[in-house]
Amino acid sequence: MRLLATITVLLVTVSGCGLFKSEPGAPEITNDFLAKLASGDVAGAAGMTDNPNEAKDTLEKFRGALKPEGLSSKVDQIRKNGELASEASVTLDWDLGKNRHWTYPTKFDVRQEGDTWKVHWASSVAHPKLAPQQNVKLTELTPDPAPVLDRDGTPLLAPERVVSVLLVAKEAGDLPAVTKALADALNPLDQAITQQTITDGVGKTPEGQAYQVAALRDADYQSVKPKIYELPGVRFSAQTSLLAPSRTFGSQVLPAVRKLMENDIAGNAGFRVSTVDAQGTEVEELHSKAAEPAKAVNVALSRIVQAAAEDAVEPMTAPTILVAIQPSTGDILAVAQNDPADAQGALALTGRFPPGSTMKAVSALAAIGSGKVTADTPLPCPGKTTIDGRRIVPNSSEFDKGTIPLHSAFAFSCNTTFAQLAVDMPADLLTNTALSLGLGVDFDVPGLTTITGSVPPATDVVERAEDAFGQGKVLASPFGMALVSASIAKGSMPTPQLVRGKETKADKQPTAPPAASLEPVRAMMREVVESGTAPQLKPYGDVRGKTGTAQFGDGVHSHGWFMGYRGDLAFATLVLSGETSTPAVEVAARFLKAVP
Repeated sequence: MRLLATITVLLVTVSGCGLFKSEPGAPEITNDFLAKLASGDVAGAAGMTDNPNEAKDTLEKFRGALKPEGLSSKVDQIRKNGELASEASVTLDWDLGKNRHWTYPTKFDVRQEGDTWKVHWASSVAHPKLAPQQNVKLTELTPDPAPVLDRDGTPLLAPERVVSVLLVAKEAGDLPAVTKALADALNPLDQAITQQTITDGVGKTPEGQAYQVAALRDADYQSVKPKIYELPGVRFSAQTSLLAPSRTFGSQVLPAVRKLMENDIAGNAGFRVSTVDAQGTEVEELHSKAAEPAKAVNVALSRIVQAAAEDAVEPMTAPTILVAIQPSTGDILAVAQNDPADAQGALALTGRFPPGSTMKAVSALAAIGSGKVTADTPLPCPGKTTIDGRRIVPNSSEFDKGTIPLHSAFAFSCNTTFAQLAVDMPADLLTNTALSLGLGVDFDVPGLTTITGSVPPATDVVERAEDAFGQGKVLASPFGMALVSASIAKGSMPTPQLVRGKETKADKQPTAPPAASLEPVRAMMREVVESGTAPQLKPYGDVRGKTGTAQFGDGVHSHGWFMGYRGDLAFATLVLSGETSTPAVEVAARFLKAVP
């Protein structure tokens, strides 16, 4: 504990007014008493009074209630009261920590007993309004945390009353009956709460202590209160917490934002000091300082877009993910996972999966940028092709389109066409092209851990051919593919942003791809919707994108992808073990239908 002892003595001489310059012993005993009190030497301070036992008891309780970090004092004046007594007027300044101070004046007599001067003890020495048998009570006034608002000023995290439902086993009497009643009431709100989980939790709780059965929003608590309030052994406590609109809303982002901004949203606590009687009942308020709430925090997320994304992935039984980014700003608009995906972790931001044919957007940009082909160049799209005499690459179900323009091969998603295109590419062309779209860039997004993916240089021809249609060693996260789509839409890589005022850092700033190469890729992505593999999206405006089916593991099963954009909204959807891209496209359709 830091102990602060500062004493200033003011001695004044005024002839004929009862003031004196150097009353023998009075200033010294005053200074010594205050110094010991400030240093925490309560026994020493009490020993300088004419009632050490009572002084020690009062001062110990006083300091114990305040738990000060320090005390400074100023002696304002010492006034003579007769030949053997003086009155000291002092100002005490208690440092209560957290930038809190309680400052007030008080007075006490200093009297001479024989050759010794002592402080005449009274409870008012500690505070003028402290009566005998009283103590003080310090109460912290905690402000509600500031809300976290979305890009439009709509709350994403807002202060709400939360009621904890507690169970003390030894007070429950018929414990099985109580746990069953609790489970029956609470299970509809949280299916993880069962009679068995409550029984297990109580069993692991030390005897006499309360087990927290649930923490309920006030509205939920009110709905079940009639069923649980009178149960024996059940207690309740309430506090204010910062909550999302629902238990799972924004679960991949908002908890991280709350933790990152914990100090920013906490505000400054206030406090009040009051006197209390021997039973602890408050008598009078002595001082108060109001709490100071913090200002609201704004993030890039959109509540509307996030809700649309969550509604789009929720119906899927397979793990399903959607990430949305605004191309013009890099704002992360939505990060959504359904429950099966949540069970596997932060797949949206850090999962690494083969991107399948969504990688063809990168490969097409690389091929056109090399100058060897255009969107209209006729190229073969056989049902299967052999690469370097070693690897047979098939189209889906080995469809054969003969010789068609590159833009048609893109729309139909011809693996064979893009595998052959990659054969003559330099080893690092796909790597550099992917990097120009953000795939492979490492970001430090305050509050989030993100991985875009990796496209390693491929000197082996077969590996390069497989990379070109998103198999091989190429890996991407849904976040990474949403960024690729946003980069194509914008024309350069936008830097992802989440919390306003917290700048994202990137390990590199890639050169933007040539505009002349991007425009035909954008047109090809529109053709995917108009006449290619994603016709389900035609009703939802000028949508441009690319489907993808990516084998994984032993190649028996496949993930389904769609990445694309509409106007200033870019996104990627992934359905794990979706087998085809169709489920991912259907998720995209639900999403686009719901977003203005």
